[in-house]
Order: sequence, then structure tokens, then C-alpha cells
Amino acid sequence: MRKLLLAILATLLAACTGLPDGVESVATVDPERYLGTWYEIARLDHSFERGLSDVTATYGKREDGGISVLNRGYSIEDGEWNQAEGKAYPLQAGDYSQLKVSFFGPFYGGYNVIALDPDYRWVMVVGPNRGYLWILAREPGLPQPVLDELVAQAAALDFPTDELIYVKHGTAP
Repeated sequence: MRKLLLAILATLLAACTGLPDGVESVATVDPERYLGTWYEIARLDHSFERGLSDVTATYGKREDGGISVLNRGYSIEDGEWNQAEGKAYPLQAGDYSQLKVSFFGPFYGGYNVIALDPDYRWVMVVGPNRGYLWILAREPGLPQPVLDELVAQAAALDFPTDELIYVKHGTAP
């Protein structure tokens, strides 16, 4: 019985870190080039980011071989910065296109890179289902044709792009 429960738990946790059906990650991500700060350009709504502007994600090296994660955004309503610190690890050794990310103890969620600029200027990331989508860039904005193409790619994969929130930058003190 114990083995069955562990198997069920492992399956449920793996489901939180996989890819949505019909979606594939990019072939490779160089973790050294990916590290640093990314600006959130667009996202699907979630309570943990609701009402935030000036959102960034900063990635660094961890001593245990993982990646440190610092998500930060400004709450206009509260007049203060909110941040969350986490950690990420590849699902398969050496493959940084699919990560498991944790902000709360042993609970992990999927972080899957599905589009990446060859020069690491922008990226599109999804979670384990079509309710999670982020478009990030190295600068607080993207050229409109690039953004339009990424949104079209996400729409072609059946993400609800009509629900995207376009993040404002430059509103925080």
C-alpha cells in the first residue's frame, strides 16, 4: 500500500512539472546565457502576480547545481514591492529547457521553455497546462512584430492569448 501511495504521489507531482499536450520545449537552453534578469512582457493571470507591474525574474547559479529564482513586482495598489524566492532544477540532467521550480518547500511546478531567441533576447515559457504562459525579454519591451509572432505561436498551441495581461514597466518608484 505504501509503494502504491508513493507511486501515485510521484505521478501527481510529475504532472505538475510536465508540458501541456501537444506542446514541445526547445531543443536546448544554455543555462549560463539564460542567467540574469528578464522582464515580464505578458502573462496569463494568476493570484500570485495579480495587480503587479514592473515584474522581473532574476536567475542565478546555486551551489547545489540548481538555479536561484527571484521574482519581483510592484503592487500599485499597496505601493510596495512584492517578491518571491525559489529554486529550479532540470527535469533531466543537463536539459535546461524543462525545469521544475519551487517557491514552497517540496512542491514544484513546471517551467518549460517553448520559444527562445537565438541571442537570448526573449523567451516564451509555459507551465504544465495551458493556464500558465509568460513572455519575457531582456529589456522592458519587445518590438511589436516579435511580440505579435510569439502571441500567434501561443494561440496556435491553444493558449488563451485573448486573456494575456501586458505588463507595464516604469510605474514603480
